[in-house]
Amino acid sequence: MTEKEFWLFLEDALERGREPQISFTRDSDIPELREQGRYIGGHSLLPENYDKIPKEKIVEMGELLLARKVKRSTKEAVMMILAHHGSDEALKALKKYNKKPDKGLEIYAELALQECEMWNED
Repeated sequence: MTEKEFWLFLEDALERGREPQISFTRDSDIPELREQGRYIGGHSLLPENYDKIPKEKIVEMGELLLARKVKRSTKEAVMMILAHHGSDEALKALKKYNKKPDKGLEIYAELALQECEMWNED
């Protein structure tokens, strides 16, 4: 999956609907809190039925997350989907990415992994 293919996939999925949510963040002078707010705001990119995305697509997204020269916004959107998927494939990709996240995405990646681990508890 290329970055362009990912955005086309996400655009199509969001046209069919978004997951309902309520979130609120405040800007902060503290970088860690600012990044947490960015993560919470990223939930707006969750398409309806994100949990039904085929595992093959999840694997492709995980590969895109690990690819070089992929924009930060793309990696954030991928992490948001992976964080909520609840599959072993999503968890594996986030664990691998968290071993060496891109500079500036360390907190975002950690939050995504924590959320994915929560969805994978059963």
